[in-house]
Amino acid sequence: MSTQSERAIQLLALHHADRPLVLANAWDAASARILESLGSPAVATTSAGVAFSEGYPDGERISRDAMLARVAQVTRVVRVPVTADLESGYGPTVDDAVATARGAIAAGAVGMNFEDGTPNGDGLYDANVQAERIRAIRRAADERGIALVINARTDGFLKQVGPQNARLEEALRRGKLYRAAGADCIFVPGVDDRAEIEMLARNLDAPLNILANAKTPSIAELQRIGVARVSLGSGPYGIAYAAFRNAALEARDSGTFTSSAARITHADLNALFLK
Repeated sequence: MSTQSERAIQLLALHHADRPLVLANAWDAASARILESLGSPAVATTSAGVAFSEGYPDGERISRDAMLARVAQVTRVVRVPVTADLESGYGPTVDDAVATARGAIAAGAVGMNFEDGTPNGDGLYDANVQAERIRAIRRAADERGIALVINARTDGFLKQVGPQNARLEEALRRGKLYRAAGADCIFVPGVDDRAEIEMLARNLDAPLNILANAKTPSIAELQRIGVARVSLGSGPYGIAYAAFRNAALEARDSGTFTSSAARITHADLNALFLK
């Protein structure tokens, strides 16, 4: 079994492969094991999915400790590298960011999403302050001897901050600043226009991560324009719960149970943990 340090190196290498790293984000141990069983070379968590499953709304309403406890559950059951979605660090200070990074490493993660969107509003943290927090995360990881893969997220597109025609320029400015501060990958959720994605991929001088939705170009097209990582975010979680709701509605309204035919069997789920 590889060491945590080796898994960090493996995860970073996946951001420089010929094909984009596609991550259908997990929210618990079972979803993580399903992804691993399908051959995913890494597992990423979704903070929204974890928060919802713990009974909290998204946006850092869940505690750092509760989020990291779920990350630890995931790392316990998979052998592939795990990168954790840790929102904006569960507090605005450098110390908060460092505590979150150290907690992620202690939980077994080898990567973390770190966003610049403020959790209780539609704004963004000051870019220079965010860059200093990224530098502190990098130092903290280096002190632990783990090449933690920092996926620095900038939320101007997602939160629709500022004039629409200025968001691309601001994402590039922030992405370059975060890269210089020690980020390994730049995550720009909310952008789905092909031309804008291509501009980001060409000009960031860093691996680009985008968030997939129904409008997103295909993986083949994203590969052609230079995208390194594609995240599904909380989409798979929402799909799973849509299926759950539909099964409950069928039983309630029709008195039938045809949805059960699409389930993963008890034996197959049980087998995920028999190792």
